[in-house]
Amino acid sequence: MSFFQELSTNTMFWAAVLSWFAAQLLKTLIHLFLTKKFTAERLVGSGGMPSSHSSTVCSLATAACFEYGAGSFEFTLCFFLAIIVMHDAMGVRWETGIQARLLNNMLKTFEDMGRSELSAQEKLKEFVGHTPLQVLMGALLGILLTVCIYSLLS
Repeated sequence: MSFFQELSTNTMFWAAVLSWFAAQLLKTLIHLFLTKKFTAERLVGSGGMPSSHSSTVCSLATAACFEYGAGSFEFTLCFFLAIIVMHDAMGVRWETGIQARLLNNMLKTFEDMGRSELSAQEKLKEFVGHTPLQVLMGALLGILLTVCIYSLLS
């Protein structure tokens, strides 16, 4: 069987892809609703509600549980990968976004005062991390979608 044939029948892969896509679509729709403007970057960008990182890794862990069982090496690996990814999203990446926001504001202030040789035109990316609620919602989305997929297939 070729690589693409195997991939096309890989339920774990497609559950994770669907979970990522659903989170990105929801993130875009929520951003559109809150800001009243469509931002295409939200379709693929990080940060925001729900966390697509959390959705993807929790989907993968849930699928591994269905495929191999809760006592398997595969599930254990996916479970701890999910914990690390979600912790990172709420920790380092969230703090990075806060720092980017602060630096962007400082650059704008200096530019407005005419005292900056740096330009605020090239802003630092502020949407990089997640709040605990965004991570939780992403995790629940990934788990629920994967449970539904496996329920439909059995």
